[in-house]
Amino acid sequence: MIQVIDVYKNFDRQEVLQGANLTIEDGGITTIIGGSGSGKTVLLKTMIALLLPDRGRILVDGTDITRLGQGPLNDIRKKFGFLFQGAALLDSMTIFDNVAFPLRERTRLGEDAISRKVQERLDQVGLKDMGYKYPAEVSGGMKKRAGFARALVTDPEIVLFDEPTTGLDPLLGQSIHRLIAAMQSRVGFTGVIVSHDIPEVFTISHRVAMLADGVIADSGPTPEFLKSHNPAVRRFLGTETPETDRTVSEAADTT
Repeated sequence: MIQVIDVYKNFDRQEVLQGANLTIEDGGITTIIGGSGSGKTVLLKTMIALLLPDRGRILVDGTDITRLGQGPLNDIRKKFGFLFQGAALLDSMTIFDNVAFPLRERTRLGEDAISRKVQERLDQVGLKDMGYKYPAEVSGGMKKRAGFARALVTDPEIVLFDEPTTGLDPLLGQSIHRLIAAMQSRVGFTGVIVSHDIPEVFTISHRVAMLADGVIADSGPTPEFLKSHNPAVRRFLGTETPETDRTVSEAADTT
């Protein structure tokens, strides 16, 4: 569904992506891991052309989005939903209106149809009867759920998640992971997650890729990835505590 081909991206003198190559397969959840500042979010944003690479190509269903004008690019973006790290809710709008916003901006649905669609998504993410509240009135976990409902409300084929559990305690983080997995199974979108939440995120990931030194050091189905002999992968996973390493092993056995 998405192909990242020899992508380079620098910011002034800071070299971030240095020939990254990655294929995101249709269906399932692919998680991108890597150290802080390794360029994971930059890579994610190139997949939807929020950032354009300095060199290289991004193919979505075979179309190189780096060469598109604004109109055709916006058409491609309709395939995507995006859950930003901080949920990116509009403070001046209720939760309901935040979720409804993409439908009102990008479709010709009437208000009755929009209301039904928004309420369905709010119910699915555990925010039934919470639509009247404003973002300042709900918890961090609820904001994430509202952002997820908004990402799903247009029925996207692909959903991108930028650090979906950042700022949440471990139990809330696990609940967001379970929600992502449940909704992916129910709706069938292709998910791409950028995460530092290791090893917990592996339990919901069908595939894992690691970004290191500006390139994809290794990628593959989760059980195979977790047994990788790639030195960069082993060093990264080896930074975990013995208790975490046991959880990684358990994730490999259960995924």
